[in-house]
Amino acid sequence: MKVLLDTHIAIWASLNDPRLSAKARSMIAEPSNEIYVSAASVWEISIKAGLGKLDLFNGGQAAAVFRLCGYKLLDVTAAHACAVDNLPAFANHKDPFDRMLVAQALQEAMVLLTDDARLPQYHPILIVAA
Repeated sequence: MKVLLDTHIAIWASLNDPRLSAKARSMIAEPSNEIYVSAASVWEISIKAGLGKLDLFNGGQAAAVFRLCGYKLLDVTAAHACAVDNLPAFANHKDPFDRMLVAQALQEAMVLLTDDARLPQYHPILIVAA
């Protein structure tokens, strides 16, 4: 199974953070799963680090850490960007980074692993709340 990690899940997993659930740890550790982190997550980390909202690492450091963890980086394509057009609009969720991750997961037939309880409303089968 191809698993796309939400930004916070990728950070928690790379740091062995106790907030990462047993379910998420199991999915990430499963040898038959291919684990991906989106370039959009690296971009989000870069922005938050630049604004002083994240002091763990910057985008370049995050990408290096994710690669060291064995995660594959998923580039953002025009098809992914256009797929955002097809996502429903929800009043309780407008985060552009999350919407890109949802679009990528749907386009690439991946499971999106997240701790955000709002994301499964986009597609309850492909989006797994950790």
